[in-house]
Order: sequence, then C-alpha cells, then structure tokens
Amino acid sequence: MLSLHGKTVAITGASGGIGEATARLLARRGAAVVLAARRRERIDAIAEDIREEEGCAAACVVDVTKADDLRRLVSSTVDRYGRIDVLVNNAGIAPIGPLADLDIDNWSAMIDVNLRGMLNGVAAALPVFREQGAGHLVSIVSVAGLSVSPSMAVYAATKNAVRTVHEGLRAESTDGVVRTTAISPGYVRTDLADSMADPDIRERTRKTMDAMGIPPDAVARAVAFAVEQPGDVEIGEINVRPTAQA
Repeated sequence: MLSLHGKTVAITGASGGIGEATARLLARRGAAVVLAARRRERIDAIAEDIREEEGCAAACVVDVTKADDLRRLVSSTVDRYGRIDVLVNNAGIAPIGPLADLDIDNWSAMIDVNLRGMLNGVAAALPVFREQGAGHLVSIVSVAGLSVSPSMAVYAATKNAVRTVHEGLRAESTDGVVRTTAISPGYVRTDLADSMADPDIRERTRKTMDAMGIPPDAVARAVAFAVEQPGDVEIGEINVRPTAQA
C-alpha cells in the first residue's frame, strides 16, 4: 500500500526546487497534491507530468503575500478532494546583503514572502484543520537561522520567526488536532540564489551550492517522513544539510 494513500497535500513554491521535488515524491507515495506558485505554465506542466505517471495532481496560481490567494488554495483543495491534510509552506526568497546596505525594500520583501506568506497559510488552513479534526502544517525554514552568517541577518530573522510561530502553534495544539513540522535545509541545489540582489553574494552562493549542495529530493524525503507519521506522532523539527557543510 502506498504510504500516503488518501492524503491531500497543498504545497506553495511548487514551481521548482524543493516544492516541485516534494510534490513529485508525495504523489508517487499516493498523496493527492496541489501545486501552488505564481508561474502558471510551470505548475501546470509539473501537475501534468505527475498525472502522466498515474499520480493525482492539480495546480493553483498563488502569490503567498496575498491572504486571499492562500484562502483560495485551501478552499479549492477542499472543493476538489474533500479535505486538506497537509499544507507545506515552501515559498521563500533570499535577496540577502549586509545590513549596512540599508536595502529596506528587500528586507520588506523577505518579511512579506518568508514570514507573512507562512502566516497567510496558517490563517487559511487552521480553521479547516480544526473543522476536520486534523491537519498538519509543514514549513521549510533554514539552517541559516541556527547559525547566522554575515549578509543573512534579515533572511535568518524571517526564518527564525517562522520557527517561533511553529513552536507557538504546537504549544496551542496539545489537543492533537494540528501537527507542526519545521524543516531546515542547508545548502540545496535550487534556484534560490537567483533572488539574491548582490551579484558577488549570488555568485559565491551558486558556487557553494554546486560544490556541496544536496538535491531537493533530500528535503522532500524529510517532508515525507514527517507527514507519514501516525496522527499521535509529531516530528517537530528536522535539519537537513550536506555532510560537508560546517
């Protein structure tokens, strides 16, 4: 029997990288997946690939900075499949740089996508989880919040804020209805560096990702491990990084 048969999972930031890998893996394990991102053509193509492999997939155009979009994602998932078992908050950006650059616009963008986007997901999914009597919130955080490097202060702050929200939601959910999992990747071979504003930082990060980064599938397997647990088991936090990463 497929390990996730009957589960319905919505995934933000699913047009590539960790989000795409997670959608493909969970679908292979039997889940119905809804891919959410801004790039319609890309998520439509991935969903079609999954269906061609006899998986169950749909796509929904979503900008996570807009609360209405997250509500629409959750409601359309419920309309299509009857419920939403898991919401994976994966969308994120990293236009990092030294604080001395005073790049307020990019600070705001990271807050809007990385933190507010996750909170919009909580606001959309939590009432449905409560109504169903069960639900699982998974967020892709970062080891950048565990050891803050130069140029990453604001990015790390947004990720640590997400980690804090998760712990708060866990503390409020001791009735067993809502489970939470924060997954913190290290270097992963994705296009995250494309969102980095500083060209020198962007190039250095790309080289590091190419040299030691793990594949997105490694993080997808961590997501699968967390959501495959029985309802009375919560995997609160997982760190996934290359063995070569300091």
